[in-house]
Amino acid sequence: MSDKTLPRKYIPKTNKTTSNARAVLRGEVSGIKRILPFLGPAFIAAVAYIDPGNFATNITAGSKYGYLLLWVIAVSNLMAVLIQSLSAKLGIATQKNLPEIARERFSKGASIFLWIQSELVIIATDLAEFIGAALGLYLLFDIPMVPAALITAVGSFAILELQRRGYRSLEAGIAAMVLIVVLAFALQTFLARPDLGEVAKGLVLPKFQGVDSILLGAGILGATVMPHAIYLHSSLTQNRIVGRNDREKKQIFKFEFFDIVIAMIIAGAINMSMLVVSAALFHKHGLVVEDLNVAYDQFKHYVGPVASISFGLGLLIAGLSSSSVGTMSGDVVMQGFINRHINLYLRRAITMIPPLAIIILGVNPTSALVISQVILSFGIAFALIPLIIFTSNKKIMGALVNHRITTIIGWIVAGLVVALNIFLLIETIF
Repeated sequence: MSDKTLPRKYIPKTNKTTSNARAVLRGEVSGIKRILPFLGPAFIAAVAYIDPGNFATNITAGSKYGYLLLWVIAVSNLMAVLIQSLSAKLGIATQKNLPEIARERFSKGASIFLWIQSELVIIATDLAEFIGAALGLYLLFDIPMVPAALITAVGSFAILELQRRGYRSLEAGIAAMVLIVVLAFALQTFLARPDLGEVAKGLVLPKFQGVDSILLGAGILGATVMPHAIYLHSSLTQNRIVGRNDREKKQIFKFEFFDIVIAMIIAGAINMSMLVVSAALFHKHGLVVEDLNVAYDQFKHYVGPVASISFGLGLLIAGLSSSSVGTMSGDVVMQGFINRHINLYLRRAITMIPPLAIIILGVNPTSALVISQVILSFGIAFALIPLIIFTSNKKIMGALVNHRITTIIGWIVAGLVVALNIFLLIETIF
């Protein structure tokens, strides 16, 4: 495989991290230090699970239905662990990413179709992330949306610049941003003082309350299980630490699975805290909040400025960090599906056009965020079904081929996603 088919920043050179990883694989390292060289890829992918689209769906769900849909976030997060582990395993087993294998296995027409739909999904993703970050600036500093959008553009270019310093610098930068979002929502949850008994019920009692709650549930799923993260994760692991034989590949995947579990627990906790805070403050007072700017004002009203500032900061950081992930994913799908590449900065500039147009036209930011999540939910199946097919093929995966039970669960998840998408389409049209 030529390096031309991969973004060069994803091809790590021999450095301290890879040397440490080799030492682990040789059995020269023990204890907690064994996992450290392998941490990172899942945190970059996990950023896609806490983008501003999650803010919109989770805040709306919590204010309308209280803690009712907490279980949907929990189930979505379990799905995410399975899906991201399959994606990571594909990269480890093959040293290729999901779009590259699809190009090899599918017809040219199918590959072009998958590329086009994945680019549309990434545009919808970028829409949510860009608008969310600009809205965060507007709420925190009262900067009008158009200048805020331009500042967001500069910030997103700055994050892409981290990649020039190597993948460890990017991973560290993204992890720091995720930590800020964690702290922001931990503070909000503490200040909101949710009913822990109701939180437990929402987690363990799966149920809906009418058609609208099902639609919101589908939106939560679309905002949590992200198609572009599926494509990206296989790219992040394909050449990061290369297994030289089946034993090393199994070891690498075992450590990467820990990375995924940790990252998904953090992402799930953030998403749940969004819904919990909304339920504890807004639903409790009979207030339905569907606009993030209204949520910001109501946080200040019910809890105080500290809560509203932490909410705005979380929104800003989540938007900026996830925007870089969307740009990287776009690079991966173009190179993988059609073997073409454009400069990352040019791609970033092009993908800014739709959100800038929406902001300039004065479209409601929260409405745009919710619509983007519905579009995202339609892209999940096109990434997930090929992923299950490939990871179930022993000729492709070798020793890392799925166990039968893993494949069965994967198809159940895919079937559930497709069914929800069909329902969402019918409800949206009629």
